[in-house]
Amino acid sequence: MPAIIPPRPADTSVEAERVQIDLIRALPVSSRLHMAWSLSATVIGMARRALAQAQPHASREELDLRFVELHYGADLAAALRAELIRRQGRAPSSP
Repeated sequence: MPAIIPPRPADTSVEAERVQIDLIRALPVSSRLHMAWSLSATVIGMARRALAQAQPHASREELDLRFVELHYGADLAAALRAELIRRQGRAPSSP
């Protein structure tokens, strides 16, 4: 059964949430985009650190391919692996 996501944070009052939303809506689009990109970068960094901690002996390339596999799918990761092998002119290895 999927988790039920509350409509607002449990630790935020309705009034505080309204103020937060109003403040965000008042920001220029460029500021809102910057906030979104910053949040995305933070989440991606956390995911990459978690992979590195889970696989401490993996190479940077192996971690990058695993990240792609987890977030974009096995087909894309396999295609990327094949392209990297082609570019480096090396023999394919098992995934």
